[in-house]
Amino acid sequence: MSVPYHVVITDLIDDDLAPEREALGDVARVTALRARSEAQLAGRIEQADALIVYHLISLTPATIGRLEKCRIIVRGGVGFDNVDHAFARERGIPVANTPDYGTEDVADSAIGMLLSLARGIHLANSRLREGREEWTYAVSAPLARLRGRTLGIVGLGRIGTACAVRGKAFGMDVAFYDPYKPDGYDKALGVRRVETLNELLGQSLAVSLHCPLTEETHHMIDAQAIEAMPRGSYLVNTARGGVVDTGALPDALASGRLAGAAIDVLEQEPPPPDDPLLAAWRDPGHPAHDRLILNPHLAWYCEEGWSEVRRKSAETCRRALLGLPLRNIVN
Repeated sequence: MSVPYHVVITDLIDDDLAPEREALGDVARVTALRARSEAQLAGRIEQADALIVYHLISLTPATIGRLEKCRIIVRGGVGFDNVDHAFARERGIPVANTPDYGTEDVADSAIGMLLSLARGIHLANSRLREGREEWTYAVSAPLARLRGRTLGIVGLGRIGTACAVRGKAFGMDVAFYDPYKPDGYDKALGVRRVETLNELLGQSLAVSLHCPLTEETHHMIDAQAIEAMPRGSYLVNTARGGVVDTGALPDALASGRLAGAAIDVLEQEPPPPDDPLLAAWRDPGHPAHDRLILNPHLAWYCEEGWSEVRRKSAETCRRALLGLPLRNIVN
């Protein structure tokens, strides 16, 4: 059976495309380009009726401007800063994200990272494995009890809310900073609103980031912001890499301002070999070696979440191709 449309997946996917074909098979053929750079898209996407884009490449005006009949660009994930959605709007192309997959998985990862840091699990494992310490609880001392301490959440969207609920389950005092959240949401959830970022930072034993990457949030957490946090606090970023100036982390860990940091996302993925953060993390003589957790953008991942984001991204394409009302449009 011939189908009238063509959906192109630009990057990341490298399998039989079963979830996409199940959602689109009767209306579109699906092609995965497995591109590692935007340049590799040239001559391969111009006739696409819809694009699904993941996080390994960016779509700039140079590429978007070559799309001749594209009805929608779907970002297979929550963040959409790698797609020039403003230029796409000028071209009349809607851009949608897929915000409702993996919410629980990212929140679980954020809390899991925090527990590993705050309970000394990562620190003890790292030091004992290399035989640098005696086999005793003191390897991780001192540790602070989480119950009753403040968990500061930056960005109270879907994932931030899920993280807040988990923090409450551990008996933490959950506060949040999100100037775009309507009044009353804090009361419904049973958390505290804080009016400024510095106020939140100054009272939080742990800060977990769940905001989008925008001009406003780029390097929101820099050396000055970290200095506003209590000495011996923890920072967790499962949001977007550019929200944190990671160049400030080695010194903050070395000075003890941060007792630990967990970073799931970086501005450049994979990071360059000479990244100072990686150098400190790999150096047994640097405190970051024991007090920094780095993950390769995997907080969202589980088999169920992976299937969910692929299916929902394909279903968004299907709605656009069939002329149905669109959801999650970001431009």
